[in-house]
Amino acid sequence: MSLLIVGSVAFDSIESIKGKREKIIGGSAIYASLAASLFSYSRIIGVVGEDYPSDIIQIMNQKGIDTTGLIVQPGDTFSWGGVYSDDFSERTTLFTDLNVFETFNPVLNESHKKSDYVLLGNIHPSLQLSVLDQLESSSNIACDTMNLWIETTLDELKNLISRVDILFVNDEEAGLLAGNKDLSVAAQTILEIGPSFLIIKKGPNGAVLYGEDFEFTIPAFPVKEVFDPTGAGDSFAGGLMAYLAMTGSIEKEILKRAIAAGTILASFCVEEFGVERLLKVTPEEVNERYSILSQLADLDATPLLK
Repeated sequence: MSLLIVGSVAFDSIESIKGKREKIIGGSAIYASLAASLFSYSRIIGVVGEDYPSDIIQIMNQKGIDTTGLIVQPGDTFSWGGVYSDDFSERTTLFTDLNVFETFNPVLNESHKKSDYVLLGNIHPSLQLSVLDQLESSSNIACDTMNLWIETTLDELKNLISRVDILFVNDEEAGLLAGNKDLSVAAQTILEIGPSFLIIKKGPNGAVLYGEDFEFTIPAFPVKEVFDPTGAGDSFAGGLMAYLAMTGSIEKEILKRAIAAGTILASFCVEEFGVERLLKVTPEEVNERYSILSQLADLDATPLLK
């Protein structure tokens, strides 16, 4: 089964109590696809400028990521800079330079249109809807969003949400979208819009999966040191969707294991700056962490990867 990932590709400049990095590889499509590469073949759709390093594309190809949908346009790659508070509870954006991303228009080729699973990264809802309209199948689709789109493009966003199977939001976004800070109430309100499943990300407090008449809570995997939480949510979504693609199922019990897969990839992501740790993760490390997490969350202990 194939996984299509649509999102941003960027250079990030990040500062935390653990140090500072300038112009490192980032973007939702990159984090998600690298996390996904442990479980499934994936394709990405994105745009970069002429300044994007070709060796990164080669590394992605070596990891089984199809980058034919990564378009190079004249100009500079999208760049973002931010600084985290010492306890990582707050992030301040220092600059956002959209550059070539400002005119991003995702166009799917015939292979992309036939994708079995689709992850729509956190981009403008109109672009996410454009991708949906190009797909041959309307099933096995997940999307991520953020406060900005909830506050500025609510009608478009609700249209999008009504057409997807899985929605990813954090706890603050769930309250804003539903108009209620009680997560259980907010979840049911959001599910009524149309998605089959809702996943509320709670950062260091784990995540909650909601479906019709059920919910499942999973803790975050305990890591010794956090260096950089950038991309953790994208890694979570990429790992989760790739596990579903690997199994060929989106049923409740499979989703529980998939959410564990996402949690584990997010835990690796935060251990170093940018994508440094994701590039080095091995199947053995994934299974080792799943063995621990399955006990904490009362999950089937069968390893995620063979």
